[in-house]
Amino acid sequence: MYASIAQADSFVFEKEDNYQKQTYRSRQYIYGANGKLLLNIPIKHRENKTDQQQKYKDIRIENTFKWQPLHWKSLEAAYKTSPFFEFYEDEFAPLFEEKAIFLMDFNLMATKIVFECLQLDFSFKVTEEFKLKPEGYNNQRHLVNSKRKSAANLEEYIQVFQAKHGYIPNLSILDLLFNAGPSALEYLDSQILIQKA
Repeated sequence: MYASIAQADSFVFEKEDNYQKQTYRSRQYIYGANGKLLLNIPIKHRENKTDQQQKYKDIRIENTFKWQPLHWKSLEAAYKTSPFFEFYEDEFAPLFEEKAIFLMDFNLMATKIVFECLQLDFSFKVTEEFKLKPEGYNNQRHLVNSKRKSAANLEEYIQVFQAKHGYIPNLSILDLLFNAGPSALEYLDSQILIQKA
């Protein structure tokens, strides 16, 4: 996903679509000592389930479950020995200390931090209404679907536990940042992407 963003001239953040379970909006995978590890943000389920759909922008995080300290401990265990964890940890720590009410707000805050670390301009448009086939845009909404196999065949980079479990593709952008540091943007820019219309 970030390779597409890094190579785009501009992008539009989708906020008017219906929330879908099991997407990268609420889950990420990292490389732990035992292999691929899921970090899932718990969301509040609606009390009134008669409504069929709920918009992504209205999804609330379930903060009674103490997911933030658990996620941070998982990140520390996975990446403490990576070359750039200490370089970026102060940037990301607030995500796991300050509570967010809405999933979209948390994701925007996380995206802003990632952009700063990559030294990308954090300026974008947001959708005002949902359009199934937006005209004039390269629709990349499919990139948030965690169950769909990525069509992109991204180059390998060195990962902390690679000698133990081999290279694991399609992990969180944090894996690339903590392992590659300031050269992460160069890596993203150099990838050959298959653009899906």
